[in-house]
Amino acid sequence: MKLRPVVFLTAATVTMAPMFLAGCPADGMTAAEAGKALEEIAIEAQASALTNGTIEISTNFTIGDAVEAAAEELKTFVESQLPCAEIVLQANTLTVEYGAKPGNCTYKGQTYSGIHSITVTKNNEGEVVVDHVWKNRKNQTVGVTGTATVTWNLKDPSRHVVHELNWTRLSDGRTGKGTGDELQKPLSGGLIEGFSVDGERGWEGEEGDWELAINNVEVRWQDPIPQAGSYEVVAPNGKTATLSFTRVDEDSIEAKFVTGKNEWVFVVNKLGMIEDQNGGKN
Repeated sequence: MKLRPVVFLTAATVTMAPMFLAGCPADGMTAAEAGKALEEIAIEAQASALTNGTIEISTNFTIGDAVEAAAEELKTFVESQLPCAEIVLQANTLTVEYGAKPGNCTYKGQTYSGIHSITVTKNNEGEVVVDHVWKNRKNQTVGVTGTATVTWNLKDPSRHVVHELNWTRLSDGRTGKGTGDELQKPLSGGLIEGFSVDGERGWEGEEGDWELAINNVEVRWQDPIPQAGSYEVVAPNGKTATLSFTRVDEDSIEAKFVTGKNEWVFVVNKLGMIEDQNGGKN
């Protein structure tokens, strides 16, 4: 069986190339509209994944210390992980310029450049608040400018992420602008295994405003796409679709895109390759 690559950024998202989509128009999106929806979901999720990756970097400090001490501890961690970074520490705020120095600039598969400011606003035993500002922050595929506030609930382990982002796809200069409000919780194996996400995101794309509801999407760091949960998308023309994920076995996950009476089913292996595809069922 010939394997085809999935175009994706991280375990947080997947898009199947529009040429894989076939079938007749039904009650929902046409094949062409479905392809556009998948592309829009992917670009927006690439921007969100870039910022989520840098949020992960900024979680390494001792809970309960003064915010200035937490910021200093975080500075030491970033220096140890990304020696390419030039870091300025002022009170409880780090300003990090990635790529300003020689050395490794890759963290969990993403290679960074640009500026990231991190402010430890609150740090106690019950709640931690970290504010983020990104200026022309880039990885291999997208550039982002924007802000986020991340609130950690330590009694019921979770983090609440509220963001506003402007992004540019580096391959063609395509832009977007959006917001998000998500609740992320560790999986049963802890954050070292991955996390689940519930919430909503919205953005302005080339053809108008898109809405995305995130329903218990489970992400493992080792997988190319989510292993469970679904995205509910509303296109600018009001048509809707569902992109859902189901684990088949340890090495493969099924992704199903359903709109009206049409559905397209893909099985993706652990290398991020499509190993099976059933398009245009209705």
